[in-house]
Amino acid sequence: MKENHEKRYIGIDIGTTSLKAASFDENGRRLGLRCIQYPLDTDPKTGFVEADPEQYIRMCEQAIAELTEECGTAAAISVDTQGETLILADREGRALYPAVVWLDNRAAQEAKEIRAHFGTRRVYEVTGQPEITAAWPACKLLWFRRHRPEIFDRTEKIFLLEDWILFRLTEKFVTEPTIQSSSIYYDIRAGQWWTEMLELIGVRPEQLPRLVPSAAPVGHYRGVPVVAGALDQIAGMIGAGVCDGSEISEMTGTTMAICSMTDRIPPYREDSIVPCHVHAIPGQYCRILWSSTAGMALKWFRDSFAEQYRFDELDALAENIPAGCDGLTALPYLCGATMPRYRPDARAVFAGVHLSHTRAHFARAIMESVAFILRQNIEYIGGMSSIRGIRITGGGANSRLWAQIKADVTGKELHTVAESETACLGTAILAAVGVGDFASVAEAARKLVCISGTFRPSGEQYEQAYRRFLSLDGWIDQLSL
Repeated sequence: MKENHEKRYIGIDIGTTSLKAASFDENGRRLGLRCIQYPLDTDPKTGFVEADPEQYIRMCEQAIAELTEECGTAAAISVDTQGETLILADREGRALYPAVVWLDNRAAQEAKEIRAHFGTRRVYEVTGQPEITAAWPACKLLWFRRHRPEIFDRTEKIFLLEDWILFRLTEKFVTEPTIQSSSIYYDIRAGQWWTEMLELIGVRPEQLPRLVPSAAPVGHYRGVPVVAGALDQIAGMIGAGVCDGSEISEMTGTTMAICSMTDRIPPYREDSIVPCHVHAIPGQYCRILWSSTAGMALKWFRDSFAEQYRFDELDALAENIPAGCDGLTALPYLCGATMPRYRPDARAVFAGVHLSHTRAHFARAIMESVAFILRQNIEYIGGMSSIRGIRITGGGANSRLWAQIKADVTGKELHTVAESETACLGTAILAAVGVGDFASVAEAARKLVCISGTFRPSGEQYEQAYRRFLSLDGWIDQLSL
């Protein structure tokens, strides 16, 4: 084991099919990284998606042990996780059933019943969730009450995934608000459990963990302090250095995710499916928007029509094409459209094609379309005047051309960050704050997050191309798809 001359912080990020854990020093330099893939048990006939609850614990313990051996003993550990994954346990905390992963669709009927009982407006105004879907833990618990009463009746502890990790590391039955925001039994205004929902689904408050803030010390694992973390998207936002409402974070990977901070819960809109979560920073909330296709659309094009090209080579070709692609406009809806308007049946379109258009035009048109969706979402949440900068992450941030297109289309200054594992870094920041090494998340982020690149609007004109995109986007709604 290395001698510990400087403080180290371990941030653990548990996604849907992989765990990443990293050790950082007190300047935000990554000292070590572990990535562990894990399987899910899926049943297409039933819609069940489950996982072994113990595998999460084994992975965490393995990652902590290996990072400790490689990098030295940490000053603190914290964890962020996917939302909505549910684990039911007995009084001693022994799991009674496999973890029900957020992707699981068994509770579709229960979601309809909850919607009929409360209505979407009421659920949003209490919980910040504008939809009632099978993913939400409240719906899953009602399903267990109806269909697995032998499990439900024995349940004394109800965990979400982050809670399960904290309990097994520290033996403390606690949770924090960012992960509970999409349970739809947590009142994000009052900061307490929503009693009416609990009564409907048949859950007692004592079956739920004690609420603590993000970055609160929870207990110890083998002598190392363990700190409450956050929802993975919020951790990634912190790890990108976004700590106030003047910036947003944008991640272009297979999909695109946009996270925006606000100090108030936006009013209910019948046409909106944008959720509002409690943020890890006290007094703040987080709106999370996403597009189901982003980098996926460019990968599809490359794999189908330009398989001999690397992505950097496509960039080089597309860079020679003028803004607006000589009239070529793309809608990248290969898997439907999500935000700002939910249209799962929408499909991809290339419009304005003529003989002079080349492979490079199509590649750039896809990049521009993703930038247009980014701007469309910023406009939808009213952020064009208040947001001055965007922190970009994900694989798309590796393309200088794509970053510059986004800067020009939005008119905002874009920053890339040096650390690619922003969720791990964000969680490590919460760990550092939790043990008192920084006074606030914002202070820690200023010290630990390093900007690696800046892209300013160049004056390139995209207004006409953006209007074409909006027109095409509206036209597709008129089609019977």
